[in-house]
Amino acid sequence: MIALVSLLVWIYLCCAHGKFWLSGPELAPAVATAAVPNDLPDVDIVVPARDEAQYIGATVASLLAQDYAGNFRVILVDDNSADGTAERAGRAPNLRVIRGAPKPAGWSGKLWALHQGAAAGSAAVVLFTDADIVHDPRHLSALVARLQAPRVDLVSEMVRLNCTSFAERALVPAFVYFFQMLYPFARVNAPNSRIAAAAGGTMLIRREALQRIGGVEAIKQALIDDVALARAVKASGAIYLGHSALATSIRPYPHFADVWRMISRTAFTQLRCSAAVLGLTLLGLTLVWLVPVWAIVFGHGRERGYGFAAFGIAAITYLPTLARYGRSRLWSLALPLIAVFYMAATVASAVNHWRGVGANWKNRAYGAG
Repeated sequence: MIALVSLLVWIYLCCAHGKFWLSGPELAPAVATAAVPNDLPDVDIVVPARDEAQYIGATVASLLAQDYAGNFRVILVDDNSADGTAERAGRAPNLRVIRGAPKPAGWSGKLWALHQGAAAGSAAVVLFTDADIVHDPRHLSALVARLQAPRVDLVSEMVRLNCTSFAERALVPAFVYFFQMLYPFARVNAPNSRIAAAAGGTMLIRREALQRIGGVEAIKQALIDDVALARAVKASGAIYLGHSALATSIRPYPHFADVWRMISRTAFTQLRCSAAVLGLTLLGLTLVWLVPVWAIVFGHGRERGYGFAAFGIAAITYLPTLARYGRSRLWSLALPLIAVFYMAATVASAVNHWRGVGANWKNRAYGAG
C-alpha cells in the first residue's frame, strides 16, 4: 500500500501543487523586445564581489551595455578580495567601485556588501545581481517593465545556470526542478499565497519596499538571503519570480564534488537546522523518489503497477525542465538516482553543522556549531 500512497502524492503534486513542473513563467527575449517601461526610474545595480576576478569583467561589461533608456549606475562592492577583483572590473562613467568595509559581527558577507552598495545609491529602484552573471542588453528594461505591469515590489529570476560539464548536465536541471517543486512559482506570484521565494542572481526591488522592510539589515544574518528578502517583501507587497532567458550564470561546476559543496553549504539551513525537519524531509523524499523504484523492482501485481505509475508521473513532470536546458528526455529516468545525490548532500550539510563546521564560502565560515 505504500506504493499507492506514493502514487497519490504524485497525483497531488502534478495536479494541485502550483503546476511547478511547467518550468515557467519566463521573461523571454521576444517579450523583452517590446518591454518598454511605462516610466524610466533611475536604477542602482549593486554587484557584491569577493574574489571574483575570473568573472567580474564579463559581468560588469554586460551591465554597462544595458539598452535601458533611463539612468542607471553600476555599484561594484569589492568585499575585501585578494585576487584583484576591483581592478578587473574596468572603468566607466556610470561605474562606481566601493572597497567594502570589514564585515561586522552578525552579518553574512554577501548581505553586508549589498547593504553598502544600496546605501551608496539613491535611485528609486535597486537591482541586486551576482558577480558571475552575464546579462543580455535587454535585461534591465524587461525587469523594470515587469516591476511596473502588473505592479510588484520585487522581481526576481532564476537565471540560466551553467550546464556544460557532465556533472552539470546530470545535476543542474534537477537543481532547478527541485527548486520549482519547493517553491512553485505560480504560488510565489499569487498574492493570496504565503509561499515566498526569490533567486539571488537577479533581484530588482523598489527602494521604498526595501526601506519598508528595514533595509538589507532586516535580514543581515540570513544565509539563504534571497528567500529571506522575498518573505519580508511579500509580507506587505506583491512579488514576481520567474525564469530568465536574458541572464546566464558563467560560474562552472565541473565536478560532482563542486555541486555537492554548493548543496551542502546551506541545505540544512533551509531546514532550519532541525533534526526533526530533516527526518521528515528524508521520509518524504523516500516516499516520493525511492518507493516507486522499490515497488517496480520488488513489488508484485497492483503494487508494481502503482510504482510504474508514480515513476511515470515523476519522469513526465521533469521533461519541461530538461527541455529548458536542452537535455535528453532519457535523463528523466535517472531522476530518482539524482534525488539520492541531493538527499545525501543534505545529510552531509546536517552532519557538518553538528560537527561545528557550518557553511563555508569564500574563506568565511557561517553557522558553525
